[in-house]
Amino acid sequence: MASSHPSGFPNSNWTAKQNKLFENALAIYDKDTPDRWHNIAKAVGGKSVEEVTMQYEMLLSDIKCIESGKVPLPNYKSNVRNK
Repeated sequence: MASSHPSGFPNSNWTAKQNKLFENALAIYDKDTPDRWHNIAKAVGGKSVEEVTMQYEMLLSDIKCIESGKVPLPNYKSNVRNK
């Protein structure tokens, strides 16, 4: 079953490794980098310029949903034990 982002777009065709490579490439190739999207697609591997730009748009949409409170943050339990 395909997973969905808060934006409603499926993300099942991106592996965890590709997502990590994508995030790292975004940090390396900022908005002022010539051929930014080509470089990011090359860094991810197996993705076209169109796919990485769409992934970026979905990421921005997800961030907006999170920041606006539409997506609840996870409630992490502390692993710290009281002594």
